[in-house]
Amino acid sequence: MKKSLLLAVVIVSAALVAGCQTKRGVGKPAAGDTSATTVAVPGATTTADTAATATGIESAGSVGGEAAGAGTIPAELDGRRIIYFAFDSADVRAEDQALVAAHARLLAANSSLRVRLEGHTDERGTREYNIGLAERRAQAVRRALGLQGVTDAQLATVSYGEERPAAVGDDESAFAQNRRVELVYGN
Repeated sequence: MKKSLLLAVVIVSAALVAGCQTKRGVGKPAAGDTSATTVAVPGATTTADTAATATGIESAGSVGGEAAGAGTIPAELDGRRIIYFAFDSADVRAEDQALVAAHARLLAANSSLRVRLEGHTDERGTREYNIGLAERRAQAVRRALGLQGVTDAQLATVSYGEERPAAVGDDESAFAQNRRVELVYGN
């Protein structure tokens, strides 16, 4: 009960603060953006975590075939589970569309497979803005997969914002590695 209340308070707070001025020149979320945000609160279990547990999706730390069963993920996709984004953008880049299409074919052909789309940002912008941007990125990949035949039941999204960086640093190289959506497979 307390976790649910905490989650509700965080979501409402994030929605209220989303319109606040941001730092380092990062813009506000697009007007009319009503996409739901799953907020990652350190130490708290989110609804995405609960859904992931119920559907058997493993954590991002699980290794390739272990999460989805040995041999389920083709070798050419096993090491290619990250979609990168441009600064302050939630549009799937042209160079990543073929990778998204390959994952869509795999998921469409294997209806028992599940994937969690974990949205991330670099550290620029407020925490609230970054959670919203990371959610929009995860939803963009979700839409792209859905347009190619992947069912909603196979997909879950979670927004980590800047909380789980892939690279530490204050340069464009580190920032670019952190602007991503990770595809985490499970059964």
